[in-house]
Amino acid sequence: MALRTLFLTGAAIGAAVLGAAAFGQAKGGPAVYWMSADTVSGFGALAADGGRPSAGAVMGAMMGRGGGGGASYSRTLTLQLGSPQRPAGAPSAEHLPPGGLLAGPSLPLITPQGVARPVGPAQPWSGQMEKPRGRMLIYWGCGEHARPGQPAVIDFASLSAGKMPPAFASAMLKPMTPPSGATFTTYGEWPNERTKSRVPKAGSLVGEHVVRGNYSPEMRFTLGPGQDFLAPVGLTANAPAPSGSVPLVWRPVPGARAWFAATMGSGANGDFVMWSSSEAQAAAMAVDYVAEADLPRLIQQRALMPASADRCTVPAEVARAAPQSMLMLIAFGGEANFVQPKPAGTPASWRPAWTAKLRTKSTHMGLLGMTMPGIDDSAGQGPGDPAQPKKKKSKLGRIRDIMGQ
Repeated sequence: MALRTLFLTGAAIGAAVLGAAAFGQAKGGPAVYWMSADTVSGFGALAADGGRPSAGAVMGAMMGRGGGGGASYSRTLTLQLGSPQRPAGAPSAEHLPPGGLLAGPSLPLITPQGVARPVGPAQPWSGQMEKPRGRMLIYWGCGEHARPGQPAVIDFASLSAGKMPPAFASAMLKPMTPPSGATFTTYGEWPNERTKSRVPKAGSLVGEHVVRGNYSPEMRFTLGPGQDFLAPVGLTANAPAPSGSVPLVWRPVPGARAWFAATMGSGANGDFVMWSSSEAQAAAMAVDYVAEADLPRLIQQRALMPASADRCTVPAEVARAAPQSMLMLIAFGGEANFVQPKPAGTPASWRPAWTAKLRTKSTHMGLLGMTMPGIDDSAGQGPGDPAQPKKKKSKLGRIRDIMGQ
């Protein structure tokens, strides 16, 4: 399965189960602005640059080439502006960032064009569709071995027939909903097709930000030193133990509020194998941002690891079921929320015309059980492989398999 689709597939499966003219006071609610800042390392640093990286580029990233402090990483920033207002002409908006972001003096927030919208009830499809086949095996919890009762087995044919398995009985994760063209009258975003600029590794969000346009009020807010990109996640251990389990150890990330680890891969028989560090069985996987207000609850429920966590062991049964698995490790950061200041002397009925939010996380993506001190053609087999394999595969070969090259 290709690199960019592996975790998206698992996330999709889990989601399927789960004074108006002057903008003094907004009509239909305030304008809403979200900034999503992610520091991505490992494979994620390459995927963040767009396109499909080569296996050689992936190997270089995992060897630490092109990164600061011995680790390859990128900083990604997504800007989303939604407003209940409709402009008199073509929509136009921009974000004026602090100079320290190093992404240019103006980031244009472009309204996407050509987005298809429903025009009527969906028509039934008269053709024949092949019934989905295969299974998904769900494991959870850190430890040398999987606990009794694992894995939970999901049959895709039963799922398509509307039979909800016990593994999907409840979802503890509440997805965040950023502004979009489907939820606001007018919408703009960055990056977009008009600008190819990106945030360099040295870029910082600290400083004054101004957002303005012809369909939203002017927004001004300032981010402090603790409201910036998180540092990249750095794994210090990711190698199979004698039992076949894979102990993971990582360095602390300043500002991290919670941690989450997950793997996804395919077994030799075609089973789709998922594992998460959650100590509680859950259908959804925390591969996107998590609201800061939800972090304490999820830590208490042991769906997420606390900020102090620095290790977690992937059970041997998981590594054996899917030797070629993608590994994701996420540090969830905090939020910064802003609202239009209330002018002096305004009546009690006054409502703010805008709100703004910054959310942060740091994401590492790599291969489960692969250490990268060098390229070793004899170290390609995962835990649980036969004692006498026909042919051992190199690490570069495993990368090509994962990426579908």
